[in-house]
Amino acid sequence: MKASCGEHRATLEDPGDVVSLTYSRYLKLEDLLSLQEPRSQGPDGPEHDETLFIIIHQVYELWFKQVLHELDHLAAFFDGSAEHPRAESRILATLRRVLTILKTMVAQIDILETMTPTSFGSFRSRLETASGFQSPQFRELEFVLGLRRKTMLRHHSENPSAHRRLQERLEQPTLYQHFLGYLERTGHEIPAAILTPYHDGEPPSSETVRRVLIEIYRRDDRLTQMCERLVDFDEGLQEWRYRHVKMVERTIGGKPGTGQSAGVAFLRKTLFQPVFPDLWAIRSDF
Repeated sequence: MKASCGEHRATLEDPGDVVSLTYSRYLKLEDLLSLQEPRSQGPDGPEHDETLFIIIHQVYELWFKQVLHELDHLAAFFDGSAEHPRAESRILATLRRVLTILKTMVAQIDILETMTPTSFGSFRSRLETASGFQSPQFRELEFVLGLRRKTMLRHHSENPSAHRRLQERLEQPTLYQHFLGYLERTGHEIPAAILTPYHDGEPPSSETVRRVLIEIYRRDDRLTQMCERLVDFDEGLQEWRYRHVKMVERTIGGKPGTGQSAGVAFLRKTLFQPVFPDLWAIRSDF
């Protein structure tokens, strides 16, 4: 006997299972939408803006995950471990995607700034010791980009998985070192010392590398375009940091941050720290 149309469709979509895959199952929406649990409770229910606060920060963590995913993909192309007949175009496409994500992350601050200091203050005490300073993924992103402070590992000692990932990142080259390695493999002289992973400090700068980059800008349009996209990325990251600092200042002023962090005073110190310093330094040499 012939199967009905519905049975036939279910078999094609999900062999061995009469229930076909749905949008909700694929995205695990029941799990996802159950993760917003405001801590502010009272006679009238949770404070209205706490849901927004939770969702914005959960979305940020998802974007951090995607950016890390893209930067690992980019590093593989720089290393030559990701074989592709059009590797250069894939590098540029990946950088373009990360830049677009950064713009979205900046735009999310506009949404968060619709929350007034009063509305944030209505549930801030419920955060207790929780702080964005403790985000392992953002710290991981900093490590990938070369802003490395090994002492930061102590803030993740209670999370073995995060601590392990951060330690692994410290053992790996930074994104900039992957890029310089790519330049070396394409015939440019890059000092071996600057390609060595480091555990502490900011991205190193090298006069030798700057001379190589100046020559690239003068003679190689293809690599120049790649360098300019890296500068775009660096600028986008600095823009996000600036907007984040101003949002925090607008919301809590000069108060200490949650989790015993220094708040705006600490965040200001992170401003204008380039992750590709040589690509900025050469601007004065043309």
